[in-house]
Amino acid sequence: MANAVVPKWHGDNYQARIFWMNALNLMKPHTSVVEVTFEAEVPKAFDDVVVRFHPPIVYSGEQRVSADYHQIKWHVHAGHWFGYEDLIDPGFIRANTHSLLQRLQTAAETASDSAVFTLLTTARIKDGDPLGSLICNNDRSLLWERLFDGTTDRSKMGKVRKCWREHLGLPSDDALAALVHRFRIVDGYRSLTELRELVNERAGSVGFCAYDDTASDFRYDELARQLKVRGISSITKESLQSLARDEGLLDKQAAPADAFLPVCIRSFLGPAADVMDAAPEHTLSLVGDFRERYLHDNRSWQDDIRPKVVEFLQSMAKQSPKLRLILDAHASIAFLAGSILHVKSAVEVELVQKGRIGIRVWRPEDGSEVNGSRFNHRRDRLGSDQGIAVGLSVTQPVESATRAYVANGLPFVGDILLFDLPDGPGQRTVTGGGHAAALAEQVSNTLREIKAADPDRTVHIFAACPNSLLFYLGQHSQGISPAIVYEFDFDRRGNKSYQPSFLID
Repeated sequence: MANAVVPKWHGDNYQARIFWMNALNLMKPHTSVVEVTFEAEVPKAFDDVVVRFHPPIVYSGEQRVSADYHQIKWHVHAGHWFGYEDLIDPGFIRANTHSLLQRLQTAAETASDSAVFTLLTTARIKDGDPLGSLICNNDRSLLWERLFDGTTDRSKMGKVRKCWREHLGLPSDDALAALVHRFRIVDGYRSLTELRELVNERAGSVGFCAYDDTASDFRYDELARQLKVRGISSITKESLQSLARDEGLLDKQAAPADAFLPVCIRSFLGPAADVMDAAPEHTLSLVGDFRERYLHDNRSWQDDIRPKVVEFLQSMAKQSPKLRLILDAHASIAFLAGSILHVKSAVEVELVQKGRIGIRVWRPEDGSEVNGSRFNHRRDRLGSDQGIAVGLSVTQPVESATRAYVANGLPFVGDILLFDLPDGPGQRTVTGGGHAAALAEQVSNTLREIKAADPDRTVHIFAACPNSLLFYLGQHSQGISPAIVYEFDFDRRGNKSYQPSFLID
C-alpha cells in the first residue's frame, strides 16, 4: 500500500512544479502571463494548469493564444509509449469513461476560441506511429495539412481521421479539423528532478527563494497543495506578491537588478511552460519564416533571415552594452549572432544554454575551461586548394554525414577538418561558457593556420554542438570567413541531409 501511494505523490509534485514554472513568470518584467490556475474548476477537462495571457501571445504562425489549458500526465518510469489510438482510450489517462479526445472536445466547448489545449506528458510517442509525423516541432501543434491531406479513409492519415472522427461522433473531417487545430502534444517532457532545478532557477531569477536540492522535501510542492486547500486556485502578479510576503518566499539576499538586458531570437518554439524570458520588444520571432524547423520555400536565409537578425542585434546593442542572449534558434542563427556581436564589438554577452541538466547562463570567463577537455582533430587532404569542410562532433557524431555531403555536393572542397572530444560525443561534454569559448578558439586558430596561405578559402561548417559554441565560433568569423553553416535534417522530414544557410563574408 505504501509503495502504491508514492507514484501519486510524485504525480502531484510534477503538476505542482508545472504550476510554479508558469506562476513565477508572473513576476517577470513585460510578461504576457496574467493569471495561472492550479486545478481549475472550469472547464472540467484540461484543467491541471491553466495559463492566461494578455495581450495574447503567438505560438506559431498568425494564431494568437489567450489561454493554454494543460492536461498533465506523469509516469514513474520512461517505458511508457502511446500512439493515435490511445487518445480514444480512457485508460490512457487513467479514466473510466471519457478519453483524452473526448475531454478535449468538452473543454473546447466552453473555452475561448483563442485558447489552446496541451497534453504534457513524460510518455513518448511510439516509433512508427502516424502520430509522430503529425507533431510540429515549432509549437507541438498538429500538422493539420498532413492529417487532412485529401486522401481517403483507407490511407495512413485517413485511418487516423476516421478513428478520431467516429470516436467523437463528428459528422465530417471539417468538424474534426476545427477541434484538433487547437490541440498540442508535448511528449517526453522533463523529469521531476529537472523541474525542481528549473523552478529553483526561475524563482531565483525573480527574487524568490530557491531551496536546497539536498533536502528531501521541496517547499513549492506542498505550497501548491496548501493553496488549493485554502481555496486559492488562481494566482495573479498581485496575489503572488502578497503570498510571497506572507509565506516568506522573498529572498532577502537577492542580487540587485540585473545589468544584462535579456534578448531572445526564436526561429522555433518550445513547450508552453518555457514562455519567453525576454520582453516582446526585446524578442525577434522568426517562427513565421519556418514550418517546423524548415525554412519556407519562398524564404531565403541570406535575403530574408540574415537582415532581420543583423538589424535586431544591432538595435539591442545600442540599448545596452550587456546582453543576455536566449537562442531558441537554428545553429546557423547562433553562428550569425556571434559574427554580429564579435569579440571586438564592445558588447558583453552571456548566453542562456538549455540542455538535459536544465537552463544555465554561460559566460566565457566562468572558468569551466580549466577542467574541460580540448578537441582532437584530424585533417584529410583531398587534393584541391579550394574550400575547407569542418565537422564538429560534440553532441552527436558528424563525420559520416559530413563526408557524404562533401562527396556528393562539395567536390571543390580540398580539406576536411574533423574535431571531436576525447570521451566521444554527448549532451554534457561541454561544461560551460568558458569551455565552449575555448573550444571555439581552438577551432578558429586551427582554421587561421590552414588559411594563412589563402584567406579566401570558404569554410563549410557541419556541427552537432550547443548553440553557445557556435556563437563563440561566430565571434571569430572575421578571422575564418568566408564561412557557411549547414543545417542538418535531424527530424528526417526533409532531405535527410544538410542544407546551406548564410554565407558569412
